[in-house]
Amino acid sequence: MLGSSAHSTVDARPEIASSWMRSRLSGLDSDTTPRLDRVDVADGCLRRAAAPVLDRVCREFDGAPLVFVLADHDARILDIRHASPAVRDAVDGMGIEPGIRLAEEEVGTNAVGTVLEARQPLLVHGPEHFMSAFHEFSCFGQPIIHPITRRLEGVLDVGGGAGEDHRYFAPIAQRLVGEIEDRLALSTPAAQHNLLAAFHSAARRKERPMMVLGEGMVLATPAALDLLDPADHAAVRAGADTARTMAVTNRLTLESGREVEFTCTPVDGGNGVLVDFATARSSPKPQPRPSVEEWPLLVVGETGTGRTTEAVRAAGLGGEIVDAADVVHTGEQAWAVGLGRQLAQDGAVVIIENVHLLTDSLATLVARLIRGTRRHVVLTSTRADDAGIHPSLVGLCAARRELAPLRRRRHEIPGLARRMLAEEAVASDLRLTSATLHVLAAHPWPGNLAELRRVIHALARTRTAGDIIPTDLPAPYREVGTPLSPIRHAEREVIVAAIEAAGGNKLKAAQSLGVSRSTLYNRLRALKIA
Repeated sequence: MLGSSAHSTVDARPEIASSWMRSRLSGLDSDTTPRLDRVDVADGCLRRAAAPVLDRVCREFDGAPLVFVLADHDARILDIRHASPAVRDAVDGMGIEPGIRLAEEEVGTNAVGTVLEARQPLLVHGPEHFMSAFHEFSCFGQPIIHPITRRLEGVLDVGGGAGEDHRYFAPIAQRLVGEIEDRLALSTPAAQHNLLAAFHSAARRKERPMMVLGEGMVLATPAALDLLDPADHAAVRAGADTARTMAVTNRLTLESGREVEFTCTPVDGGNGVLVDFATARSSPKPQPRPSVEEWPLLVVGETGTGRTTEAVRAAGLGGEIVDAADVVHTGEQAWAVGLGRQLAQDGAVVIIENVHLLTDSLATLVARLIRGTRRHVVLTSTRADDAGIHPSLVGLCAARRELAPLRRRRHEIPGLARRMLAEEAVASDLRLTSATLHVLAAHPWPGNLAELRRVIHALARTRTAGDIIPTDLPAPYREVGTPLSPIRHAEREVIVAAIEAAGGNKLKAAQSLGVSRSTLYNRLRALKIA
C-alpha cells in the first residue's frame, strides 16, 4: 500500500513525502475531520473564463464518475462541477463546496493546495491524501498560468473515486486548463496589455527595482522582490494610489530598516502605476531640531495627527505643556496668570497647546507674554488655515510645521501600524498580515494616528498570538472601499476643510461653500464623510 493514516514515507513519491512532512509541521492530524470554513467568493476573471469550459466538459462526460474543482491562487474553491449524481453526493458529504479553502496547511496533501505549494501538476491517489477523510478520492491538479502576466491564477482539479482509472485525469485537466488559459488571454483588457508593455519597457535594466501595480495585476523585477518584504507591499500600494493623475515621489522606511524613495507614475491607458525605487540608504536622516532663529514654532495638524508628540520632540527634554483647553475650567484670568509666571522664569521650552481655542483678547495677551519671555515657545493648533489662529500669534512664529493627516500619507500607515502593534502587543509573535495592512492603508482615518492607535490597541487585546487577518479587525475597518477619483478626492478635502473652518457647524460650512444644507448632506453621504 502506498500510504496509511500513519503516513509512512517508505516507497512514497518524493513530492508526496515532502507534502506529508509540511502537513505535519502545520500541526495537522491525519485522522481528524478536516475543518472546512466557507466564505463567499467573488465572480472574478478566472471564474468567468472557466465557466464555459466547465459547462461543456460536464456535457461531454455526462454520467461519468468525475468531479471538476476550480480553485484560485489562495486555494479557495471558486466552482465545482459534477458529471454524475453519485459523485455529487460523495463530494457534498465531505463538505466540499465553493468558498472552502483547500490550502495544504489547512487540510494537508491534496491536488489543490499541494499543487499551489509546488507550482507544478500533481496526481494525488487515494491514500496519498494526508487526511484519511479524502482517501476515497484520487485527484489530478493542473496549475492555471495567466498567459499574459505569467502569474499563477489557480488550479483545476479533476477527480474521481480512488478505484477509478486515474490515468486519464491528467490529459483531461491539461486540455481544459489550456482552454481556460486561452480564454484568460482573450479576456485580458487592453489596459493590462498596456501595463505589461510599460513593465517590459521599464524592466530592461533588471538590476533596477521596478514594479507595475494595476487592477488585478502586480509585476515586479527580481531586484524589487529582493528589496521588499511582504509587509512592505501594502505601503507601496498605498503610495501608488495617490498617483492617479501625476507622478508622486514618497519616502518609505522598509521592514528591513532601509529607507527608499519611490516614484509612482501613472501608465497611459493602463489604469495602473509604474513604481521606480531609488537607491536605498542604510538609515533615515534624523529630523533637525529648530535653531534659535526658528522660535517660536507653530505645529499645525488635524486632531489625532500627533501635534503634541511633534511639539515635545521639537522642545526636547524638560518641555513644559500648557493647554488652552484648560481655560474652560480655570477661567481666563487664572490661566493667563499661570502662563505668565511660567514664561517669566528661566527654563525649558514651553508648549502652549490648542491656541485656536483662545479668545481674541486672550490670544493678544498670550502674544504679548511670548514677546516678553526669554524662553523658547512651541504653539500647537488643529486649524490648518491661519483664519483659525489669532493673527497676533501667527505673526510671532518664525517657523511652522504642518502635520499631514493619515489620508495624505497612506504609504506610512503599514509601518505605523506595525510599530504600534509592537508597542501594544504582549506576545512578540503577533503579526499583521500583508492583506490586513492593505485594508488599514485604504481606510481614510478621520481620527488620524489616535484612531489608528485605538484600533491596534483593540487588536492587541483580542488576539494573543499568530497572524492578524482582515476579519480580525473591528467591523467598520474590515472592508476596502473603492478609491476615490482625483476629482472626488479633491471635493472631499474641500468639504472637510470647510467643516473644520466652521468649527463643525455644517450649516455655516454649506454657506461658505455656496451650497444648500441638503446638498452638503448628500455629498457627505456620497463621500462617506462622518
